[in-house]
Amino acid sequence: MSKRNIIPTSREIVMKEDEFIVSKTDLKGRITYGNKTFLEFSGFDEAEMIGTQHNVIRHPDMPRAVFKILWDAIQSKREVFAYVKNISKDGGFYWVLANVTPSVDESGQVLGYYSVRRKPNPKAIQVVSSLYKQMLEEERRAGARDAIAASTEMLNQVLKGRGQSYEQMVLSLQAL
Repeated sequence: MSKRNIIPTSREIVMKEDEFIVSKTDLKGRITYGNKTFLEFSGFDEAEMIGTQHNVIRHPDMPRAVFKILWDAIQSKREVFAYVKNISKDGGFYWVLANVTPSVDESGQVLGYYSVRRKPNPKAIQVVSSLYKQMLEEERRAGARDAIAASTEMLNQVLKGRGQSYEQMVLSLQAL
């Protein structure tokens, strides 16, 4: 299975208030578990998902800098909240408010990562989708080699103007 074969469409799938998408990955981001809701939204069956890189559902509208924020946090053994636009197997998309945490054993050794996603505030998505579009434009302008640094710098300027960290922005937007 390859995400390169998925052609994005404008069909949006909207989560219900009581739905939770849950998945687990190993240290390299390969899926080791996905609940029924994860499989339904992704459009993949369990056999297709287990062992596949979690980025198979990464929508091309997502700036790479956001995933750097995610990976930096969880590799530092911190949980992180983020707004993420995912793509389903049929090309549709769905927005989530993701909470990603490292899974650790009794000695504190990280075993993998655990993510619970819920329905995001639609008002927040209006703000975030505009911001992410600007970040993507900055990534394209900078070119592949400097893309993450360029969009991170742009995001940092926005956050500085708000007087917030990325996670503080996410949580304040969720409360709108």
